[in-house]
Amino acid sequence: MNLKVVEVELIKTNCYVSGPDVVLVLAHGAGAPADSDFMELLAAALDEEGVAVVRFEFPYMQKRREDGRKRPPDRQPVLLDCFSGTLAQVREEVGESVPIWIGGKSMGGRMASILASISAPVDGVVCYGYPFHPPGKPDRWRVDHFPRIHCPMLILQGTRDPFGKPGELEARQPELGGCSITWLDGGNHDFKPLARSGQSQDDLIREAARQTRLFIRQARVPDL
Repeated sequence: MNLKVVEVELIKTNCYVSGPDVVLVLAHGAGAPADSDFMELLAAALDEEGVAVVRFEFPYMQKRREDGRKRPPDRQPVLLDCFSGTLAQVREEVGESVPIWIGGKSMGGRMASILASISAPVDGVVCYGYPFHPPGKPDRWRVDHFPRIHCPMLILQGTRDPFGKPGELEARQPELGGCSITWLDGGNHDFKPLARSGQSQDDLIREAARQTRLFIRQARVPDL
């Protein structure tokens, strides 16, 4: 796969290619590309649940793919512009009648939520491992925009995620707006559980995909 810097190539699941009932435009996290192991597992699990997924890469990751040099993420306006452009491209392909949700892994999910908060034309948001704060810095919260999100929003979060744990979020519930949170027992930021739990990363990713489908269905997406 050769992703271009200017013209973004979209990675689509089988559900999308065969004519989707709903599409989830999914962005990658800060340090791993659109075809990382996590993103591959998640897209496959969502596809099995009947949720068509479109993945893309932000400009800094596209450049890394071209020359192999690691770069920090682009500044927020660049990330949002790329996400918005991808959303418009998907909308043009699927038409006006197909519901489109946006989401992502970690930073990608944060950008999706910010995009929704500025009135992007989407039906909902799903975030996988939301970076509520940098690890070890629980005073630097990243939820100021949550109350401005007026579409359904779901966050799938591991209970061991250093970017935001259950006790921390419980104390700040009023700041979360109408966001729904589903906890994945024992999962870390990549949904990897402890070995003694008897579960695997794949198990938790599949559960995240199942919860995504249920949430979208409850939001009354037609025919899902």
